[in-house]
Amino acid sequence: MVRRLGDSPVTPLLGGGAAVLLQVAHPLVACGVVEHSGYKRDLWRRLVGTLRALYQITFGDKAEAERAAAIVRQVHARVHGTTTSRLGPFPAGTPYSASDPELMLWVHATLVYSSLAAYQQFVQPLTDTELEQYHGEMNTIAELFGAPAHVLPRSYREFREYVQVQLAGDTITVTPPAREVASVILATPLPAPLRILVPAHRLATTRILPPRLRHEYNLHWTALHQLALPFAGHTIRYGTIPALAIARRIRPPTRVLTA
Repeated sequence: MVRRLGDSPVTPLLGGGAAVLLQVAHPLVACGVVEHSGYKRDLWRRLVGTLRALYQITFGDKAEAERAAAIVRQVHARVHGTTTSRLGPFPAGTPYSASDPELMLWVHATLVYSSLAAYQQFVQPLTDTELEQYHGEMNTIAELFGAPAHVLPRSYREFREYVQVQLAGDTITVTPPAREVASVILATPLPAPLRILVPAHRLATTRILPPRLRHEYNLHWTALHQLALPFAGHTIRYGTIPALAIARRIRPPTRVLTA
């Protein structure tokens, strides 16, 4: 199932933006990204590097998967520090680490959530059995990346409950560092060959975000955006769509709060 979803360009291209914005909606993850990633300087190269590691684990042999996972773990080991101001419920001076099991669980959950949302929205719905299989296979990948098995939900049902609890609580909230990342994700020009995908990317990113976070990022969703949404999947699959003008006539939901 991981290979099936990974083999569709819809999954990374239409789910990736939402995954990043969900990740940085955790204030400590956002702090780590802003302080350690250098995302402003070379966003797309860094994203391609991340995707390459994920695809080597998904489609490579055992040795390739272990090498890619080891590199990710080495990078995570260097990402740690303390917050310098209050971020959501976390006071200044709160320590953070990319190797923190709880933060790793949240980042893992955002990948699963966004990949499934993109695939089921733009390709086809999945059965309960397929969802369970995908969840189990993604748990294996999470363990390769360093997440302890004991923090991972044991079933897809437990995974859904975990996400719902996180979104209902006060930990997951959009802070200034998250808005800073969002402004880069939504405003940085795609490489020239991919610029036709910009409206689809922005529409899908906004649609996949849970409504509360969409509101906190100040991303607007209207009936016209919903009308244009089906064309996003066609854009990715076929490279162009006859009705692309509809998506472009609707101002893509790119406005993000700056304070």
